[in-house]
This record gives sequence, structure tokens and C-alpha cells, in this order.
Amino acid sequence: MNLHDIIAAIRNGLIVSCQALDDEPLYSPAGGIMPMLAKAAQEGGAAAIRANSVRDIIEIKQAVQLSVIGIIKKQYPPYEPYITATMEEVNQLVDAGTNIIALDCTSRKRADGKTIETFIGEILDKYPNQLLMADISTFDEGIAAAKAGAHLVSTTLNGYTAYTQDSSRDPNYELVEQLAKECEVPVIAEGRLLYPWQAQRMLGLGAWSVVVGGAITRPKEITARFAEVLSSRCPAVQCGGTAFEPPVC
Repeated sequence: MNLHDIIAAIRNGLIVSCQALDDEPLYSPAGGIMPMLAKAAQEGGAAAIRANSVRDIIEIKQAVQLSVIGIIKKQYPPYEPYITATMEEVNQLVDAGTNIIALDCTSRKRADGKTIETFIGEILDKYPNQLLMADISTFDEGIAAAKAGAHLVSTTLNGYTAYTQDSSRDPNYELVEQLAKECEVPVIAEGRLLYPWQAQRMLGLGAWSVVVGGAITRPKEITARFAEVLSSRCPAVQCGGTAFEPPVC
């Protein structure tokens, strides 16, 4: 598929994030688990897969016929950005055949000392046919990344930067709606999406597509949510909420 077809194929679709870090139960040093999750996601109707690491991306691309949004998580202390933070990671993702590369496009200081405008420009100069997704945390970051040349903007990092952290456990509908109205590229809704009705609402607000990870592919987190609700004073059965309808309590 060409670049336009890849973007068109995910419109109004569900992107499933299939990731496991080395301290999580589904992580396997030998690999093999993430492609099974990706295959299950494809059979369930996913439009694309988001994955971390060259190994997982290659294995997933061999297992499914979906576009892969790829990242490499690597820490560069004391700097905070760690999602595809330097050209080294970009080179590896291109070599792995990643359809869309996602990268940290927040305004935080970077290990390479570059502005995000410079970084995106250098990537596109080297790889003019590579699709880029900007992982951002604020409206201004999303607009800046789009102007710098990112093909898609995702709200991945909202709530995960020091200046966007809050006590809310809900998806940031306001941010997605604002970006969808004013950003010149498609906006991907990601972050704290736990139920189908939340994803549907995001599409209604103008999101091009939605990314869901923990609610689908992290059984430890799913179990913890059930356990929390069952032990709380407001069980879902008393609130009238379902997987498809918002609770009334």
C-alpha cells in the first residue's frame, strides 16, 4: 500500500497496542507472544497494530496482514523522552519495515538536543516515504508536530508528562476534539480508553481512529480493574453501566 492507502485503511478503525515490557507477565525473552496477540486482534477486527521493539514488529508483520505502528522504547537518562527518541531508533524501525513510526513529539528536552521540528525534518529528509506519527501530550505539541511534517498526531502521552498529569482516569475527550477541529492531519485518540463506548465517542468527536492497549492486551491490568470494581462501593451492576454504555453513577 502507498502512504495514502495506509492512512485511509485505519480510518474509523481500532488500532490494538500489543506490547509487553520485560517486567510484565506477558513478556517473553524468546518472543512469540506479541504476534499471537496481534493475530487475535486481527481476527477480532483490528485495523492496525501498535508494537514496541524490532523483534516484535518483525514477528507481528509475519503473523498478520495489518499495518504496524512501530516504536522503540529506550531510556536516555536524565532526559524523559523514550519513545523512538533518536535517529538510531528510527533507522532500526525503517529497516524492520515499519509502516508507521511513532515518536515522542512532546516539548520536553531531548537527549539529542534537537527540537522536534529539526528531528522530524531530518527523518523526512532521510526517509521521505516514511509515515510518522507524533505522540504528543498537549494541543500545542500536536499542532507543532503537524506543521513540522508528522502525518498523524496521537494523544498517546497526554497524562504522562509532568505538565499534563492529573487525577483524571477518563480519556481526554476535550484534547481530541480540539485537535480534530484545528489540526491539519488526522488525529488518533489514545490513552485511558477502557470501553467501546469511549472509543465510539472519540470517533464522534473527530478522531481518525483510536488506539487501545491495556483494555485488550494486558490481562494483569484487566484483572485489576475487575477486582477494583468488585471491591468498591459502586459496582457496575448497581450503576447500570455496561461495556457499551457509560455508567450512570
